[in-house]
Amino acid sequence: MEEKNYITPAGHERIKNELLQLLNLDRPEVVKVVHWAASNGDRSENGDYIYGKKRLREIDRRIRFLNKRLEFAVVVDNAARKSGESDSDQVFFGATVTYSALEGPQANQKTGITIVGVDEVDLDKGHVSWVSPIAKALIKSRIGDCVFIHTPTGPAEIEILDVQYL
Repeated sequence: MEEKNYITPAGHERIKNELLQLLNLDRPEVVKVVHWAASNGDRSENGDYIYGKKRLREIDRRIRFLNKRLEFAVVVDNAARKSGESDSDQVFFGATVTYSALEGPQANQKTGITIVGVDEVDLDKGHVSWVSPIAKALIKSRIGDCVFIHTPTGPAEIEILDVQYL
């Protein structure tokens, strides 16, 4: 049995759009090219046919992967937290957390991360997986809490400055 695939509504939409793009546009286009190339005769040295079939296998593999990810997806919508109705100052899945280190070279420097699903990780945007060590350390903490995290340079203590749900 697969583990639940927690995902934000935006991440779910992105995966669904990619799947529809592959099914409705990319795959039919490659099928046309392969069909045309196959009609040209000898397939053993036909580059369009060989590479078209390879691309078709890649697309089909990606379609199966995306279908499986969506099958086990659990969309976490933080609408109640966005409006401030419940626990809007506590860190849960989907939170954007601003924190600063209390010691070391990063002391008092503000850093922001957003806790997202494993399919949505983008470190350039500050999106970290809910199963990452920093996210696990931050989950259920509140604004003003100090949390210990494990970093490559050793343990560090950080203070949570702000929590938002976008």
